[in-house]
Amino acid sequence: MKNYSISKNKSEITSIAIGGFDGMHLAHQELFKKLDENGAIVVIQTGYANLTPKTNRAKYTSFPIYFYELQLIKHLSEKEFIVLINQEFVNLKTIVVGYDFRFGYKANGNIDTLKELFNGEVIVVDEFSYNNVAVHSKVIRDMISTGNIIQANELLGKNYIIEGSIIKGQGLGTKQFVPTININVEDFMYPSSGVYITYTYINDIKYQSVTFIGHRVTTDGKFAIETHILNENINNEDINSKISIEFLAKLRDNKKFELYENLKKQILLDIKQSKDYFIKNNN
Repeated sequence: MKNYSISKNKSEITSIAIGGFDGMHLAHQELFKKLDENGAIVVIQTGYANLTPKTNRAKYTSFPIYFYELQLIKHLSEKEFIVLINQEFVNLKTIVVGYDFRFGYKANGNIDTLKELFNGEVIVVDEFSYNNVAVHSKVIRDMISTGNIIQANELLGKNYIIEGSIIKGQGLGTKQFVPTININVEDFMYPSSGVYITYTYINDIKYQSVTFIGHRVTTDGKFAIETHILNENINNEDINSKISIEFLAKLRDNKKFELYENLKKQILLDIKQSKDYFIKNNN
């Protein structure tokens, strides 16, 4: 098991929360609230996490995180899994799980099984809702995939962020439209195709921006993630630099324009609407 956040001796851990925790959203935070000051998070890493893939979860908690690779433990029976947990955390007194927690070979174990096998306190957290919507990673993924960024952010308890690196673009932005930064993103889920009001972080510097995701149907037809920095003249100069995009709201869907001139008019309108948004929201 690997720890990817705060360094802490596992013998000091007295409580753990167990789950997948992709998104580190509001419902997950309810579990973390039940941990004591010597608590930790145990992530069952499936490889399918795309809201907070891999070690990105560590950015959204002050607790140390330990990762179990599902492929390495899925053969364990329920009893063998608890034995492993007790061996790893020798002073463990409390396990916190969600109401639908399953574990062990073929997920045969449930909460009753956990209470039978673990010689300590088991805290079960009920389903959590926000504004009458049950908070689950799947629900948030569905919202992001349809461009409902505002509500997805509410359930996340933070703004959705993707990370990547700067790559060379097709070169049309600076010449015929507006300068943009082209981004290569791996592991993260993409919001639905369209134009978004965003923040862009380059070298940890935060910029107001407007971002396009989708196939460039008016130009070369290729898929792209491009961001335009508002009020700054920044383009693709720093190839391979790390970059993050924070999504605030969706402006419009992707659209094909018959003339480049019409596309440019729409881009300028997107920029104006984005600037108006930041002014209105004092950002």
